[in-house]
Amino acid sequence: MLLTDKTAIIYGAGGSIGGAVARAFAAEGARLHLVGRTRETLEAVAADIKDAEVAVVDALDEAAVEEHLAGVGDVDVSFNLVTRGDVQGAPLTDMPVDDFLRPVLGGVRANFITARGAARRMAERGSGVILTLNSGSAYGSPMMGGTGPADAAIDALVRNLALECGPRGVRAVGLWAAGVPETFTVEKLSAVNPAIDEAAVRGIVDNLAGMRMTRRNPSLAEVAATAVFLASDHAAGITGTFVNVTGGMVVR
Repeated sequence: MLLTDKTAIIYGAGGSIGGAVARAFAAEGARLHLVGRTRETLEAVAADIKDAEVAVVDALDEAAVEEHLAGVGDVDVSFNLVTRGDVQGAPLTDMPVDDFLRPVLGGVRANFITARGAARRMAERGSGVILTLNSGSAYGSPMMGGTGPADAAIDALVRNLALECGPRGVRAVGLWAAGVPETFTVEKLSAVNPAIDEAAVRGIVDNLAGMRMTRRNPSLAEVAATAVFLASDHAAGITGTFVNVTGGMVVR
């Protein structure tokens, strides 16, 4: 198994992608620490994973993250999948400042706090992998609000972290995974656009597939399998970059 004897912390493990990644990591032999802000969703994922540890921690809280890391001890993989609160579907000229800035400030803060804490400990041991995920929208995506700027900042954070920590054995890698259909629900999308219904969701999914080079959307299983590979020793030469699992939507 690819992750045997590795200890992994997944921040945002109660979400759709977080849960899929956690289950895939466990299937490959990893010891899991599932972290998030809602115990119920974390425990629902933990129910499928033998001996998974659950911790309610806000990734925006520096002291709480550090306290949790101190209790975990050695960490081999840290994966940030925390929801950033992106608001999309409105032009920038109509968007409130707070809605625009929320994913930028929150996303960068959460990724920095969790990555820094893990990197410090990994560098002491000379090994470790820090993973994150965004939509790959840094190169220009209309009607996406603060998502593009947030993605750009996190892209740069990953590359700089890789440059600084690589000589000490720590890899930093990201995944671009925009528009995974299994994460789309009427409930989630209607929180941003009240007019959304089942037909609209199907239309969004079909439109996304049409924008991709492969003409198909990525699945949760594909995103999770890519994360497993990147966290494993088989990807030892990969750092400072983002792997595109969007089906070719982003080409730069």
